[in-house]
Amino acid sequence: MRIGAMQKFSMIDYPGKLAAILFTQGCNFRCPYCHNPELVDSALFAKPLEELDVLAFLNKRVGQLDGVVITGGEPTLHEDLPLLIKKIRSLGFLIKLDTNGSNPAMLRRLFAENLIDYCAMDIKAPAAKYQKITRSKVSIVAIKESIELIKEANIEYEFRSTLVDEMLSAEEVLEMGSLIGKAKRYFLQRFVSTKTLDASFRKAQPISDDTLKSLKAHFNTLLTECSLR
Repeated sequence: MRIGAMQKFSMIDYPGKLAAILFTQGCNFRCPYCHNPELVDSALFAKPLEELDVLAFLNKRVGQLDGVVITGGEPTLHEDLPLLIKKIRSLGFLIKLDTNGSNPAMLRRLFAENLIDYCAMDIKAPAAKYQKITRSKVSIVAIKESIELIKEANIEYEFRSTLVDEMLSAEEVLEMGSLIGKAKRYFLQRFVSTKTLDASFRKAQPISDDTLKSLKAHFNTLLTECSLR
């Protein structure tokens, strides 16, 4: 398991829980606005953390932390993900998984083995624009399958979208909502132009606050909850 980094404490990444965060290396998407290029571009990979060291740290935090967030990169690309999660869960931690939804087979396995307590899936674009936005040969069939698996998994979950003005129109964001369908919660996230995979996007602009508020109002008529981040 290639764990590129660990954040030892977070109050915001696992809703309502105190958590540590593990960042896996490697991703099959190349979203230009990605803010974790060191986890996507293999030329930027640091030496992976030793799994034993990670587990030793978590063992010391039993009773102090509620859960562990596994994010990336894209965690579901790692075949040994279920084994790592089992080791972490054996310490008594809840598990939140962040995913791009491109590997429904891994999600199905994780859900079948009751290894995930909370799942967050990024919705990158409307169906017709997914490959353009992610700059990858993603299967929209796989994305739709992952959406349904998450909604049916009987766990806490969220969908979320980071919105960059020059890449998505308000109409296209509405189409993304249609892709999700009826769901518990959907977060519209403001793009923050700091570190990006494509350096030219460091000057990109988020969708305006007025547009975000309008989209939020629309989605709140369709979803259980839509919020801004």
